[in-house]
Amino acid sequence: MVRIRERIGISPARQRQAAWLMEMGLLGMVFVGLERGSLGIVVNAGIGLAVTQLTPLLERDHEIPMDPALTLWITAAVFLHALGTVGIPGTSLQSFYRSVPWWDHLTHMLSSSVVAGAGYATVRAIDSHSERVHLPPKFIFVFILLFVIAFGVLWEVIEFGVSGAAELLGTATVLTQYGLSDTMLDLVFDTIGGIVVAIWGTAYLTDVSEAIRERFETTG
Repeated sequence: MVRIRERIGISPARQRQAAWLMEMGLLGMVFVGLERGSLGIVVNAGIGLAVTQLTPLLERDHEIPMDPALTLWITAAVFLHALGTVGIPGTSLQSFYRSVPWWDHLTHMLSSSVVAGAGYATVRAIDSHSERVHLPPKFIFVFILLFVIAFGVLWEVIEFGVSGAAELLGTATVLTQYGLSDTMLDLVFDTIGGIVVAIWGTAYLTDVSEAIRERFETTG
């Protein structure tokens, strides 16, 4: 199988170091949020830090192989999202989401690709595990796109609800809704992330799918 690291051209050790540095960055963002008194920064960075701990948990406790590049991919998605709420400490750029027009779309595309990857690996595992289930490649492609779009719509609804509730309560919001046009663009970039995974998932996620299939057989 072609490894992601071979495409990126970065050694596994460097990928692990990059992921670790991003984790430390997330921890630092939590303290930045506390210093600023920003609930949004603390929550987003804290959740991102928690997500980064899922990869060693999956590998250690459930024997799901997490290639260093896969770990870096997941870590980069949550790191860039949290960084978008922080900006550059000590400057006027207090939020990349507000000051950098394309930042929201970049993070949506990365996050949706992670969601698509999880959905793809699980569906392929079910397809391989059960003789009664046969999912043609074209069906999996369409399923991944619909799965990502549905998740993206759910996320936008959550953003709208959280922002509305914070406004009614007069408190700071941890998620911000930037309007209908921004929501439509977010869904477009969610779809792009899903398409990337639907096309190249077989090359990069086969080991993960096989490990999930083996878990199904063990627990079944």
